[in-house]
Amino acid sequence: MSVTDAGERLAWERLAGRAREEVCAACGVPWEPRGGGYRVGCFGRAYLVDPASRRITACDEEGERLLERLAPHLQLALPWCLAKSSGARPRGTLVRPSSLPGGDIFLRGTHVLPLDELARRFGDAAADFTAAGTRMGGVPAPYGDAAVELLPLPRLPVTVILWTGDEEFPARADLLLDASAAGLLPVDILWSAAMMSLLVLR
Repeated sequence: MSVTDAGERLAWERLAGRAREEVCAACGVPWEPRGGGYRVGCFGRAYLVDPASRRITACDEEGERLLERLAPHLQLALPWCLAKSSGARPRGTLVRPSSLPGGDIFLRGTHVLPLDELARRFGDAAADFTAAGTRMGGVPAPYGDAAVELLPLPRLPVTVILWTGDEEFPARADLLLDASAAGLLPVDILWSAAMMSLLVLR
């Protein structure tokens, strides 16, 4: 069993042991009896997360394509979000992920976020960057030369900022989390949410 598989298995076990009312209150999500699961929003799409069958089902074809595109991050993050979310509400204060407790994970090896790739792609195309974000349910934000606030998981806004390049400075990108993220979810799930937020903009 891979580390990811073990993590998913533990997430489903924890979710099954959490009271339904607590999950709904902490995550701000409804339970759908007919669908047999929690209805969870992710990048503007809706998913049913069913603890009994341990299945995540997209509510439309676009959501299904997104689920395939973001695997295995989404398959790990959604059940963990429902299982562990503290219910902390966004504060409106943005911080670097590396500044959070345990956030040094964002500075090491394969956990370093591919922000350079994003900057290279959109370095002279701020409008395309904004359009890519809004297609994923994001909203423009007043930072850099362009920025979008995305919602990969309930109550976890992720802000991605782009500075376009010029003759003097190359393009660069940054990703910030709301300060409430520190008490919302484990840092490895925050990393998955950050990765998904960059992947959907590609």
